[in-house]
Amino acid sequence: MARATLIGFSAVAMWALLALLTAASGAVPPFLLSALTFTIGTGVGLVMRVVAPPAAHPPIPPLVWLVGIAGLFGYHFFYFTALRNAPAVEASLIAYLWPLLIVVGSALLPGERLRWHHVAGALLGLSGAFLIVSRGGQLAFDSSYAFGYAMAGLCALTWSAYSLASRRFPTVPTSVVTWFCAATAALSLLCHLALEETVWPEGIGQWLAVLGLGLMPVGAAFYTWDYGVKHGNIQVLGAASYAAPLLSTLVLIVAGMAEPTSRILAACVLITAGAVLAAKSMLFSGKAKTEGKAAP
Repeated sequence: MARATLIGFSAVAMWALLALLTAASGAVPPFLLSALTFTIGTGVGLVMRVVAPPAAHPPIPPLVWLVGIAGLFGYHFFYFTALRNAPAVEASLIAYLWPLLIVVGSALLPGERLRWHHVAGALLGLSGAFLIVSRGGQLAFDSSYAFGYAMAGLCALTWSAYSLASRRFPTVPTSVVTWFCAATAALSLLCHLALEETVWPEGIGQWLAVLGLGLMPVGAAFYTWDYGVKHGNIQVLGAASYAAPLLSTLVLIVAGMAEPTSRILAACVLITAGAVLAAKSMLFSGKAKTEGKAAP
């Protein structure tokens, strides 16, 4: 698998720590936690700028600013709103449609060819995510939660649209994500002040969890994802993203917060098979997919 695709997949690996670190952060309300972690994520970008200053580049188009800020903040806003207005299982599964939407939507991108194995791989991954999110049970969609379901759908559409739109601007340096994180932190703080009661982390352990969130799942992950979707195989990244809920569950098992079951094993088989199927042309044809334009 090509280097840029692997870099993009590192974001999926970091997102696997999201559930564990969020649980360890205590009772901090969602928008305050988002404001804190995206502030740290902004710091990650600023450090990167010092260590490896971005090369000179043309002015960033206004559309890129709109897509970036709407993507990062919009995804979290719709996700938190969905969880407030619908059962977590159904809302989470709807939100997890974003990898499938990326795979299918990639057919609209210049120079991309959507093949049957990309869609089949994403569907297998979605099946595995269903086993993880539903805990092997049944879904019970209720019309009284229609608003919450709609917010979860907008969550999936927002992140898939952000990822696909980023692909259209391969010459925009990943360093610009720094300012997307800064804007998301500011908007999250405004939402917190308007909608939530302030509850700060308690003790060094919870503050370390918040720091870990900001450094990895809500920090470095957004930078590596940006690089991956711009220069990697976006269909493979989309299908492989279903590994996030599986890896998250495995992390919780290692941490003693979940028990291994046959359902987890079945999800592992489905998601792994889906990722391999989606990457079939890269793994078995001997012809790596064109990785997009060279990185700036």
